[in-house]
Amino acid sequence: MSASDDAIDVDVRNGDNGKQALRKAAMAVLAYSDAAQIAARLDMMALPAHEDLREPENGLVMVRGRVGGDGAPFNLGEATVSRAAVRLVTGEVGFGYTLGRDRQKARLIALCDALIQTAGHADMVEAQVLAPLRAVVASDRHRRARETAATRVDFYTMVRGEG
Repeated sequence: MSASDDAIDVDVRNGDNGKQALRKAAMAVLAYSDAAQIAARLDMMALPAHEDLREPENGLVMVRGRVGGDGAPFNLGEATVSRAAVRLVTGEVGFGYTLGRDRQKARLIALCDALIQTAGHADMVEAQVLAPLRAVVASDRHRRARETAATRVDFYTMVRGEG
């Protein structure tokens, strides 16, 4: 199980660390989900009034790597990202980042992040948006793992009888 798998399965709801863990888990699910799926789930909810603090925009980030996980860092290359910021009428601010050039997805992620921070909408977002999307993400991962396992080839070396 990878670190991102752990982030998707986290469901802690007490204290500041719990709120941060909840937001982190939500961001992991939303980042792996399709924008159309997020939008469809949010359309089923009564959303509070909100405004864009930062219009969705595309940009580049430098991707850094390390050889062996503990070597000296080096610049691997650039990746395209989209980001947005949304503020609810009640004052909560949500931020959304996603790989690629999907501005709408970044805005939807920011809206979900803001909604998670409100007492009145956090449970609704968890039940109607995050839980179904978490199931879809897990199903996709299991399907890909089965497809990959089906192509696995085991190699072995025969020992010659010569000595």
